[in-house]
Amino acid sequence: MYSREEAKRIRESFWTSFGQYMTPIAGADGLKVNWINYKTGIKHLYFRMDADNKKAHIAIEMAHPDAGIRALLFEQFRQYQAVLEAELGEEWIWDEHSFDDYGKETARIFMELPKVSVFQQEDWPALISFFKPRIIALDSFWSDAQYGFELFK
Repeated sequence: MYSREEAKRIRESFWTSFGQYMTPIAGADGLKVNWINYKTGIKHLYFRMDADNKKAHIAIEMAHPDAGIRALLFEQFRQYQAVLEAELGEEWIWDEHSFDDYGKETARIFMELPKVSVFQQEDWPALISFFKPRIIALDSFWSDAQYGFELFK
């Protein structure tokens, strides 16, 4: 077991390494992208990556406080589901009623990688191989699809 400070240091080390690995990769629009803290330009809409001691996941998270607007966002993604999955090259899990770490209701579209730990450096290549193509695919999808979400700005 790691102390809170050790766990924080290891997580920061992984995300710093991942960020450095991704820095030379331009976004679909040819611009520099902060891959770790991806900006969708839509308030309460996030592309999130996380890893803990058991699994990793990447998600499109809709965290709007208004349940009706959150449902509309989710439905808008449903309209783009075929395009999204074609870009990703796989089907993701769609969960309209999820909860974040703080108990706040969200809607999520996500993929998980089980049986990996951010605390095991030997798992880092698997984590990077999991995150990299998916965040790049999300960026490519978002490059075109973002215009269908402008009413949520």
